[in-house]
Amino acid sequence: MAKVYVFDHPLIQHKLTYIREKGTGTKEFRELVDEVATLMAFEITRDMPLEEIEIETPVSKMKSKVLSGKKIGVIPILRAGIGMVDGVLKLI
Repeated sequence: MAKVYVFDHPLIQHKLTYIREKGTGTKEFRELVDEVATLMAFEITRDMPLEEIEIETPVSKMKSKVLSGKKIGVIPILRAGIGMVDGVLKLI
């Protein structure tokens, strides 16, 4: 079942203000959308399942966590969402 996320983080709100501002140019708009998408992806992926693996560090072996499960697909639903894909992919 789908979840609804409310993005009320101060950094997202700050960047949305500049996205909405009349005087924001195209280049700055695209950069801000990219940044907001990365911040949104950070919040959305908070509950992703992890699995523990053993790795070797320069000091010794240790157990550490990696994402578990299937591969992730990023699919924009509307054409306007295409500008957010790169911001999400930066994180994932």
